[in-house]
Amino acid sequence: MADNNEIIKCPACGCDMEKVFMPSSGINLDVCTKGCGGIYFDNRELKAFDEHNEDISPLEELFKNKKFKHVDETETRYCPICGSTMVKNYASPKKEIQIDECYNCGGKFLDHGELNKIRDEYNSIEEKNKDGNKEFYTNYINENIEPDSKEKFYKELNSKGSDEMNKHIENINLYDIQKRLPYNKRISYKKLSSFIDYIIFNLNSK
Repeated sequence: MADNNEIIKCPACGCDMEKVFMPSSGINLDVCTKGCGGIYFDNRELKAFDEHNEDISPLEELFKNKKFKHVDETETRYCPICGSTMVKNYASPKKEIQIDECYNCGGKFLDHGELNKIRDEYNSIEEKNKDGNKEFYTNYINENIEPDSKEKFYKELNSKGSDEMNKHIENINLYDIQKRLPYNKRISYKKLSSFIDYIIFNLNSK
């Protein structure tokens, strides 16, 4: 989704948000500089700033020595772009930081200070991806595999996953291919090995 060019209202406090240009990514972020200090990210923009090695110096300079108004984080918030109700989601598998997300347009809103907390959660992209991979497999197993097959699945996954699969997935976040996997099919033990190979194939061909 391209940058929105309109002045939008902060979903937390209602103030006009200011466009702040981020030279490292060429993105204009919407920042609540006159109200609560929150930041609105258009679809996929957050990925350019959520790791501690990515440059956010314009934001740091903007926030320096400033105090912002308190907001009630439990109140319902609405997307300033499409008007849809925003939903609270955890920012990572650690489930420590909740952010507001729009399921309709993909926008995300972070209260003041949450971006730095997200950036400090992991020391490297490898560490973050490995954490994401663990959550992905847990969710997939719970939702798609028959209960009597789970123990066999874990054994199969461990025998291949500990060495062979980690070579392919350690630098790739499985969230990025999650939607391409056959979520609508429950698989028996006979299909478990081919399922693992299916993941490896997709990672190799990405």
